[in-house]
Amino acid sequence: MDIIIFFKTVIAGIGATLVMDWWSLCQKLILKIPPLDYALVGRWILLLPQGKFRHHTILSASRIPGENLTGWVFHYLIGILFAVIPLLLYGRGWLIDPSLFMGMLTGLLTLIAPFLILQPAFGFGIAASRTPRPWVARLLSLITHLSYGIGLYGITAVMASLS
Repeated sequence: MDIIIFFKTVIAGIGATLVMDWWSLCQKLILKIPPLDYALVGRWILLLPQGKFRHHTILSASRIPGENLTGWVFHYLIGILFAVIPLLLYGRGWLIDPSLFMGMLTGLLTLIAPFLILQPAFGFGIAASRTPRPWVARLLSLITHLSYGIGLYGITAVMASLS
């Protein structure tokens, strides 16, 4: 990956994650539905070196200093990493002529992470199956990750128009 592709991918990943966070803020303010607390992500990451990969529920684990910052940094690093998906599927053409379809597909593919890794590790079950309202949690995850895909497309399209 050359340096230009690298920087465009980083910018797209950060921008798409910002769009996702904007949607989460709207969800909180307008719909009164709290988004994921990234401190929980940080807590999970900080407990990994102790061999604690899976929790009965991450909510019962004690707070750890630095968990909030760790969670937010990890959130943005993953957003950058996920921005590589359309490059893998479509190649360099993605950065020249991005499509909304590829952005949305990327958003859908990123659902693998919460459904099969984070939610089970947090004790919430596969695809939030152990939460009080699994289908609501799934729908919110879907919308949030699609907002990431829309953001990825939008940011990449803006960069392509400036090139």
